Amino acid sequence: MYEAVAAYPAGDSTVSRQARTATDYGYDGLVVRTREAEFDVDAISDRYGIDVVRGIEVDAADPESAAGAVGNHRSECSVLLVRGGTDALNRYAVETDRVDVLTRPMAGDGDFNHVLARAAATHSVHVEFDFGPVLRASGGPRVQALQGLRKLRELVEQYDAPFVVSVNADSHRQLRAPRELRAVGEQIGFTADQITAGLEAWGEIAARNRERADDRFIEPGVRRGRYEP
Repeated sequence: MYEAVAAYPAGDSTVSRQARTATDYGYDGLVVRTREAEFDVDAISDRYGIDVVRGIEVDAADPESAAGAVGNHRSECSVLLVRGGTDALNRYAVETDRVDVLTRPMAGDGDFNHVLARAAATHSVHVEFDFGPVLRASGGPRVQALQGLRKLRELVEQYDAPFVVSVNADSHRQLRAPRELRAVGEQIGFTADQITAGLEAWGEIAARNRERADDRFIEPGVRRGRYEP
């Protein structure tokens, strides 16, 4: 199972500190969302025995800006995420094959509906179940976050859209062990298997994209044959 975190300078903890805590909690891998974070993937992976994955989360004001960033950064990472939060950005993300994950779709003024769920399934864009607000907010914001997660789960289930699970931690103190996430998820309508599948999906995305980036592939989906130079 994998988690996806923000790290310094976008977060409060370094990649190394996040990796140490993730290892202690039993994770197999860690996706680092922060493009500006400087770290040695191999050194941290070897030190903590965890698969560290370079990711980039695009945070754009509108779809046009997001498209430019996706084009610029797709080749730089193994997991490319687009932060949602508006109807326009949510729609752009789920309709774009080069995007791996739509994050925070219910944040801000964002909403999610059956059209977007169907598009996510068609384009194999994973929708993020962000448990961060449920774990860290209180009062009205927490109630709103719970309602958003329940609605998102129903749509994802109905249209069989791919999904990931995260607590969206920007500090090692915000990370939670998989068993804790399963317990929280079950209280709000998820099954333990859904939480596990959502955590495993991060690693599956990374493995798929690493294979596509291999020199044996001429282009995505087209592997170099034995007679190709």
